Amino acid sequence: MPKTQKKTTTKRKIKKNLVIVESPSKAKTIEKYLGSRYKVMASLGHIRDLPKSTMGVDVEHNYEPHYISIRGKGDVIKELRREAKKAAHVYLAADPDREGEAIAWHLSYLLGLNPEDKNRVVFNEITKDAVKNSFKSPRTIDMNLVDAQQARRVLDRLVGYSISPILWAKIKKGLSAGRVQSIALNLIIKREQEIREFIPEEYWTIDAQFQANRTKFNADYYGVNGKKQELHNNDEVQEIMQKIDKNKPFSVTRVTPKERKRFPSLPFTTSTMQQTANNALNFRTQKTMMVAQQLYEGINIGKGGSVGLITYMRTDSTRISNIAKHEASTFIHETYGEEYAAVKPRKGKLAEGAQDAHEAIRPSSVLRTPESLTAYLNKDQMKLYSLIWSRFVASQMTPAVVDTMSVDLEQNTVMYRAKGSKMKFPGFTKVYAESKRKDNILPDLEVGQEVKLVTNQPNQHFTLPPARYTEATLIKTLEENGVGRPSTYAPTLNTIQKRYYVKLVARKFEPTELGEIVNNMIVKCFPDILNVDFTAHLEDQLDEIEEGKQEWIKVIDSFYQPFAKEVDAAEEKMAKVKIKDEPAGINCDICGAPLVIKLGRYGKFYACSRFPDCRNTKPITKEIGVVCPECHKGQIIERKSKKNRIFYGCDRYPDCEFVSWDKPVGRDCPKCQHYLIEKKTKKGMQVKCSNCDYTEEIQK
Repeated sequence: MPKTQKKTTTKRKIKKNLVIVESPSKAKTIEKYLGSRYKVMASLGHIRDLPKSTMGVDVEHNYEPHYISIRGKGDVIKELRREAKKAAHVYLAADPDREGEAIAWHLSYLLGLNPEDKNRVVFNEITKDAVKNSFKSPRTIDMNLVDAQQARRVLDRLVGYSISPILWAKIKKGLSAGRVQSIALNLIIKREQEIREFIPEEYWTIDAQFQANRTKFNADYYGVNGKKQELHNNDEVQEIMQKIDKNKPFSVTRVTPKERKRFPSLPFTTSTMQQTANNALNFRTQKTMMVAQQLYEGINIGKGGSVGLITYMRTDSTRISNIAKHEASTFIHETYGEEYAAVKPRKGKLAEGAQDAHEAIRPSSVLRTPESLTAYLNKDQMKLYSLIWSRFVASQMTPAVVDTMSVDLEQNTVMYRAKGSKMKFPGFTKVYAESKRKDNILPDLEVGQEVKLVTNQPNQHFTLPPARYTEATLIKTLEENGVGRPSTYAPTLNTIQKRYYVKLVARKFEPTELGEIVNNMIVKCFPDILNVDFTAHLEDQLDEIEEGKQEWIKVIDSFYQPFAKEVDAAEEKMAKVKIKDEPAGINCDICGAPLVIKLGRYGKFYACSRFPDCRNTKPITKEIGVVCPECHKGQIIERKSKKNRIFYGCDRYPDCEFVSWDKPVGRDCPKCQHYLIEKKTKKGMQVKCSNCDYTEEIQK
């Protein structure tokens, strides 16, 4: 019998869809949701930008930007092109904002995609449902968003690359200027001037303690004959004290009970998250955004795999989706009870200029409580997630109810006022307490009742100057003035510190000598750059470009024409500023010539006065009076890192490599004999062991 031949069938390889995002962690999370028919790759941020070596903007031809591939991205671009050619379809899934739209547009150009193709997908949270739904309705690249980002980039380049060369020529090399950073610096310097010019004013208070029904309570001096009076000096105080008869009781003239409601704060926007994280967690702005990015892009939570835990973290909206509201309401009902769930949660008024393109920052699922994620989040991630989660849940809860009481006490026309409060219903504070409050309960008092004066203590005070800006208060001021947008605050604050225009001292900004010199030059030559209203108007125009109401080239031109004249005038008229070297009072240990104190990029340092013949330099250090706990020979000195952060090291470096971020105190731990350090905690300063759990409270 003839042999039967076997039929061979070749399996046709199915082409995959290519999805491009910015980061590998985001790619990993999304690929898990999309399945085997999709390949997800990362562009590692922007892949094209203006060149660093030149302006890169053709001011003669409609401000045409000259983009180049970013150095070091060649292999990434090559890999993306290879995969794009093999793919059935290419989807661009960068972040849902102007920067993300610009990244998608540059990718489209480099990969040779059709600009009319519907290949742009956006999602506000990286969860399975959100990601899958976004792929059901891809859209074309929004050129209004791209133009708005491009306009900001060109504006910042025109300002930076026009003013910076003048700063280099007239002051020193390595300086820079920018629209938002110049205003931030100017605000810090204006505040410093207010502090310097401040004249304290004297004022007095009189704190008293009364007793009624065997219960003591506190009250403050209010005034005379029912009218409030401020006390400016000791003579006025003594006049009041003489009117009071210590042997006579005070009479209760008024008792005013009230019920006061405290409403929860709205969910976080980018700036309120940055401010609260700075105040509550002591997070620097850059750190807050870095940790928030990790939570947004995806965290591996065990069996559930990698999942985005929060919604997109660059937003100026407090809006919440109906799905999220419903989930939160159900959770609050089941966890805390019906009386804690708000029927109509508080709505915020959209700030002027706010985009409202995304929701507020919230957990992607309120069911993922911080407690349930303890095993999967690191310390910083847990702190920020807990803050975001509790703020969102609280925003959907009922207000707290506080019973307050105000009591007026009078004798010989002199009036004191006592105030008490007691929590009646905790409401949202069950989840999110913005401040630690204690009940101050007054005894039951009635009009006409007599109370005994126990103590009566006058206290002298002086008014304080305005506080220096912290990162939180500076961001708040910039936002209130409409300067910058959520994505600009972290890089702005980083730049003014990196350039050594300002330094952080005890978490507050202080301008440096260099910062004041640069600010004075910009004040004289470029007043519009420092005009808050002018800059805020520019931000509004960028928003109008995004909405399709303005053409980006016209907006740039209306700014650049008068600005270019200011640049020409500054180059001609501005005098060169010479930063004089200060004598150091010590000699060079190489050639014996006197050392001088110079101002460099990272602050002041010692240098030889014979430079460039002798290039000896030394950091300016400060001894703290502690012998090195490692070598027991050298002295511990205070140093500064390149980021201007203080650390402690041995002066025998490199022979001894001891370093510590915390200040050694010069004693050993009685438990384990390791060196003790001084550490700042929420309760104040503590002495702690560098090795074990031993602690000491520092006596004030």
